[in-house]
Amino acid sequence: MNPRIVVGFDGTAESVAASRWAAREAVLRGVPLHLVHVEETFTVLGVPSAGPGPRHGDADPLLRAAREELLARHPRLRIGSESLGGRPAAALAGAAADADMLVLGSRGLGTLAGVVLGSVCMAVVHALERPVVLVRATEDVGPGPREGHPEGGVVVGVDPGHPCDALLAFAFEEASLRRCALVAVHSWTPPPLAGYGAAYSPEGHAQMAEAMKNELDDLLKPWRDRCPAVALDARSEIGRPAEQLLEAGAAAALVVVGRRVRRSRIGGHIGPVTHAMLHHSTAPVAVVAHT
Repeated sequence: MNPRIVVGFDGTAESVAASRWAAREAVLRGVPLHLVHVEETFTVLGVPSAGPGPRHGDADPLLRAAREELLARHPRLRIGSESLGGRPAAALAGAAADADMLVLGSRGLGTLAGVVLGSVCMAVVHALERPVVLVRATEDVGPGPREGHPEGGVVVGVDPGHPCDALLAFAFEEASLRRCALVAVHSWTPPPLAGYGAAYSPEGHAQMAEAMKNELDDLLKPWRDRCPAVALDARSEIGRPAEQLLEAGAAAALVVVGRRVRRSRIGGHIGPVTHAMLHHSTAPVAVVAHT
């Protein structure tokens, strides 16, 4: 692996916010930042070309201005840049294949139902097995801090019934780097008959809640032992996972979610919770691939 943070940059407000977030992350990790501009190239028939193709005339000035702005904030940060041609998702995934992470700007979904996350962002999330962080323009549109990190803690959504090691390793590392609290959220629903008439038992409900909490604590115990300096808040609550995670992460510096790596001819699948976070979270969202 080549330790560095790669960020896709095209001059939009979203990519500017992403570059600023990525620069702070690079400072925290003590690694270089690499800005990548991708200009999609086309053949005469309008089909994207396979080769690198011609470079956009404005790409170099765009990257140079971004580099200067980031260096003014973080004078000691090492910043590289490159302009690529081809399919944006494939080019970005290739540029970040051996990096610590890839950071992209995202418009999200907000409250406009039917508006989807950018196709490039979704394609990169599916294609890249390195962590991908999506940052909204609202995350940092002003001058912002020149050093340090955003306020707020780190929130991670976990499911004790599925592998979580890669997810937790990333979340604990982020909380440790920021010296902030980590909130681990596990949401569950009772059996379908638990709330109907005589089938409902307060004692049984309490026992189920305790069992779920114990399962979460067992999952987190090795990480508590490994990272004792991280203040961990483990939450096991009844509710819809996406709603619980959105609420917990409303004021977070970073929300961490997972996606299973599925190699199939029909493409990848990020899961409904991760899908909801990418579209609706106002906080930066890190997607960590796991088996």
